[in-house]
Amino acid sequence: MALVFKMDTQQFQQALQAEKEKLTAAARPAAQAGAQVIYDEARRNALMLTSQKEHYFYGRNKRRYGPFQPGNLARAIYQVYSETESRPDKPVYHVSWNYNKAPYAHMVEWGTSKAAAHSFLGKAITEKRREAMAALKKRFIEEVSKK
Repeated sequence: MALVFKMDTQQFQQALQAEKEKLTAAARPAAQAGAQVIYDEARRNALMLTSQKEHYFYGRNKRRYGPFQPGNLARAIYQVYSETESRPDKPVYHVSWNYNKAPYAHMVEWGTSKAAAHSFLGKAITEKRREAMAALKKRFIEEVSKK
């Protein structure tokens, strides 16, 4: 004699799918919250490097670039959601600087043979990594907990 047990798992599967959709929907706002922490700190760091007057920089060809107004570097920092690198369950945000607005930013970040580095973005990532993860987790929980 065999024991036969039949169960309709359709409701269970629907509930799991709804939970998966809720978790997936929470990922993007959570990732943005983490990126925001890095973005804010990078801008703060760049503002601490702000000169009081307009400035120039010189390329390898001794060509003079500028003038750039005070605060230009901080204004060139951005964060953006990457449509091409993201997936629904893995959102990607970039925090960087706009090269067209601040073509000298890499020289500030990494230095040159004649000028010391003054990291603003790398420093933000290093110093705010834990805070960014905490903001990401907090926002994720908030999003998942919404009714």
